[in-house]
Amino acid sequence: MTRKYWIDNLRWVTVLLVLLYHVIYFYNNKGVFGGVGGFGDGPQYQDVLMYILYPWFMPLLFLLAGVSARYALEKRSGKKWFGARTRKLLVPATIGLLVFQWMTGYFNTHVAGTDVMASVQQPAKFFLWAVSGIGPLWFIQDLWLFSLILLLVRKIDAKDRFYNWCGKLGIFWVILIGILFWIGEQAAIFNPRPESLDGLYNLYKPVFYFILFLLGYFVFSREEVQEVLGKNWIMLMIVSVISGVLLIITTFGQDNTSPQYLASPLNCIYGWLMCLAMMGWFKACFDKTGAFAIYMTRSSFGIYIVHYLVIASLGYMMKVYTTLPPLAMYLILTVAVFTLSPLLYEILRRIPFIRWCVLGESKNRMKQDLAKSKEM
Repeated sequence: MTRKYWIDNLRWVTVLLVLLYHVIYFYNNKGVFGGVGGFGDGPQYQDVLMYILYPWFMPLLFLLAGVSARYALEKRSGKKWFGARTRKLLVPATIGLLVFQWMTGYFNTHVAGTDVMASVQQPAKFFLWAVSGIGPLWFIQDLWLFSLILLLVRKIDAKDRFYNWCGKLGIFWVILIGILFWIGEQAAIFNPRPESLDGLYNLYKPVFYFILFLLGYFVFSREEVQEVLGKNWIMLMIVSVISGVLLIITTFGQDNTSPQYLASPLNCIYGWLMCLAMMGWFKACFDKTGAFAIYMTRSSFGIYIVHYLVIASLGYMMKVYTTLPPLAMYLILTVAVFTLSPLLYEILRRIPFIRWCVLGESKNRMKQDLAKSKEM
């Protein structure tokens, strides 16, 4: 199978949007959990970026993960594939917490309030930092679990009957599948109980994201469906932008991560249509590669793994220990996350054992990358 560069490109572009989102999110004043807080009670119009991106960028990553899982399992056995998934996903999300992400957790606990950890002694404090350092790694923890369940799903549809049927879907049915997007959002806990794991469940949203993962595996891995999206991307983009504008106008100021907000029909319409529009756009216009795209295809996962330490540490220290104006904080943090994150990734991937713990990269990864660069 010829490599689909548009999938690579859409994935790393979406990861870069995640980095930008986290800059805005960290200083939001809309009540979104996890940030250090905004700059007063007045409207922060820069927060509109959260309303634009949050409904679709993580769903899109799960759709693409499902597509990639389909293609990978056509080339290797389920056992080998899952072994590679365990190294790539589970190792950074478990061992990596103790080696690297505890530093992110240290700042996360300070963002939550220094008195939270005041009465905790070492080494218990270190392990709490490690757990708090999971941050954006919930994404890869979900992916590992979905990869495990997928092996069971494949046995149920061993003859690919459902997969073959999905190749017959036209644009009307592809859009209508968005009902599953809405159904998945209804699986959230709408009134999470304080001091419970309800909030954690709403973060991981396993039912919602697993539905999208399976849609990627069965539906959007089909060449026929991709062609349909590519031919209709302009129409999809226009309709999704219209629905997004309506969503923002009618909801700006609300907590855009609350289960009630995410489960609303308009949010689901916008989120689903934007996923379709982005896939169609990249299929039609960006099915090519170059030096920068090749680098980002290789590096975006590692950049995602390490980027939140830059956000949490620098973002927190600027807000608490300086009197910089808000615009300066946004600019500094944006430049830092897009420069220091790749730098940090490149340093870590060159340290034996650490690259395995933190990035899930095997010892032969650098040799393979060097060989590929010589072939180009």
